[in-house]
Amino acid sequence: MGCIIGLDVGGTFIKGLVLKDGKAIFEHNVPTRGGEELAGCIDGLVEILASGSGITFSMIDGVGVCCPGVISDAGEVVKAANLGLEHYPLKQLLQDMLGLPVKVCNDANAAALGEARFGAGADNSILVTLGTGVGGGVVIDGKLFEGNKKAGAELGHMVIERGGVRCTCGRYGCFEAYCSARALTLSTKEAMKYDTASEMWKNYTYDTADGKTAFEYMDTDDSARRVVDKYLKYLACGLANLANIFRPEVILIGGGVAAQGTRLTKPLQSLVDAEIFAADYAPVEIRCASLGNRAGAYGAAALFMD
Repeated sequence: MGCIIGLDVGGTFIKGLVLKDGKAIFEHNVPTRGGEELAGCIDGLVEILASGSGITFSMIDGVGVCCPGVISDAGEVVKAANLGLEHYPLKQLLQDMLGLPVKVCNDANAAALGEARFGAGADNSILVTLGTGVGGGVVIDGKLFEGNKKAGAELGHMVIERGGVRCTCGRYGCFEAYCSARALTLSTKEAMKYDTASEMWKNYTYDTADGKTAFEYMDTDDSARRVVDKYLKYLACGLANLANIFRPEVILIGGGVAAQGTRLTKPLQSLVDAEIFAADYAPVEIRCASLGNRAGAYGAAALFMD
């Protein structure tokens, strides 16, 4: 294997790395310029990555790019609101600029592939990211599952409470509406509002409470404990659904909530084990992702490893 460049386009930065023989030899980030300037911005970063790693373009087998939004089979960014893009032919523009093979995919899917190939995942694994929303990706037999027109694997919009809380997507009761870091923060604030004697008030106000507040006090405060218990039960419900459908070897938890480590995964494992079908025969391990914000760039590079 030669050299592959992997790029993860975020709303603030584009993270890039160079893989040589499957190992990262150089990394660099640049501020994101969205809209029509994006391809030019990526072109400039590829130049920096090649120069910084001491390679020539002739040594590069391909450039993998991941970004948020809906990505077509042709590598067109159909829509990515936070980048100001709609029907943007990213793959074609980059191939014309770089003279190199280019592959483009969704950032959450790429992160799942990155974890499977280089991180805590496996050939059959699912990554669930718990951040502002709930995202992730599915890897089956070492390859991404993306569905029809690459529009599948929208894990956060599986309903786990029919007729429940309205989600940003317009449906009611979505996994995201109950298990995102934002949902956890809202539950924490509601608990603090109704329990003015809660210990959570010691270091937090209604405005500063966040996704880690309830976990911080779960061992000493009843209100915090109830918030965490309820959150874990909803999260386990969603994970068990995914486990029963895909039966991966591993489900990885990423995003801000994953910072809780075993305080999150240990009770989750017990709850999921109790809910999935044939748990003893085909167990599903729950663990935290390991690559952090580099997973997408690794996964984008991995698009060229098959």
